Amino acid sequence: MSSVTFDEATRVFPGQDTPAVDKLDLHVEDGEFLVLVGPSGCGKSTSLRMLAGLEEVDGGRLLIGDEDVTHLPPKSRDIAMVFQNYALYPHMTVAENMGFALKIAGSDKSEIRARVAEAAKMLDIVEYLERKPKALSGGQRQRVAMGRAIVRSPRVFLMDEPLSNLDAKLRVQTRTQIAQLQRRLGTTTVYVTHDQVEAMTMGDRVAVLKDGVLQQCAAPRTMYDHPANLFVAGFMGSPSMNLMELPVTDGGVHFGDTVVPVARETLAAADAKTVIVGIRPENLQIADVGIRLAVDVVEELGADAYVYGRVDVGGAGDGAGATTHGETIVARVDWRQPPSKGEVINLALVDMSGIHVFAKDSGERLS
Repeated sequence: MSSVTFDEATRVFPGQDTPAVDKLDLHVEDGEFLVLVGPSGCGKSTSLRMLAGLEEVDGGRLLIGDEDVTHLPPKSRDIAMVFQNYALYPHMTVAENMGFALKIAGSDKSEIRARVAEAAKMLDIVEYLERKPKALSGGQRQRVAMGRAIVRSPRVFLMDEPLSNLDAKLRVQTRTQIAQLQRRLGTTTVYVTHDQVEAMTMGDRVAVLKDGVLQQCAAPRTMYDHPANLFVAGFMGSPSMNLMELPVTDGGVHFGDTVVPVARETLAAADAKTVIVGIRPENLQIADVGIRLAVDVVEELGADAYVYGRVDVGGAGDGAGATTHGETIVARVDWRQPPSKGEVINLALVDMSGIHVFAKDSGERLS
């Protein structure tokens, strides 16, 4: 087991002017589970492939432990990778697939059998060891791919969206199994996903990428409560944070017909007539008095319910009714008695400390 360091690692694909990964500075502690997350094309898989030795590094360097592996071939890096498509040999049995890397490395047959059996027991796939991959479900194939990585006892696990081919229920079940397995093995793991819920539930820390640039790296709770900029604020959380451009006034910002208190030094840092204010859906509740919202959609999710609608957030309305234009926002409501589509409700802030303020021009966090 070892730490992993991206030291200003850069990758520029041939024919491109913009780096796919731009001076990535990131340190993964020994035994840590770090998740790289972001939208398609943000550079997360490229970063992983650079670490695996499958992509060249055009600038900076990569370290595994204290060893510079920037220009080492993949086989010399002592890493194991789990791919999105599992990459199993169809003509081999499960046991042969899991032990193939050890066989190539010249390990003794008895050692291979013992390590395959141990990994199979850990993953609950002992009964499938003599089957071919075509006789397995997607979830079972994914566990075989995990087993193939485990038997090698590598310094680092690399996982590139290993759950993307599974159905929703199996994804939830398997991500829990992977997280539990990593805690048990204690192997340093870098995991790539585009699913921010997956990132929040699995990682010790989460690193958010956009256009090849690291936006923030922090524990899931820290990132949720203190997003570094507008992109992270809008990306992390489901449903996403409400982001509204609100006018600055003396002592705060206008939110409908009310003034939300914001520290003077925060507003002074913005040096603008408007700021972007972020409010999580759970920080709004139905009240007798508040900003008026016309309900467009009611989303019932069992123990949760959310309403989507339009509000006049700038204080320009006369308070007589909900706007038919303006900002679209989402609020969490009582799942036992959610409002109906077309209903007009009042929303009030639950907790003033849950307000997030960002600069309109730079998008950086001010509060």
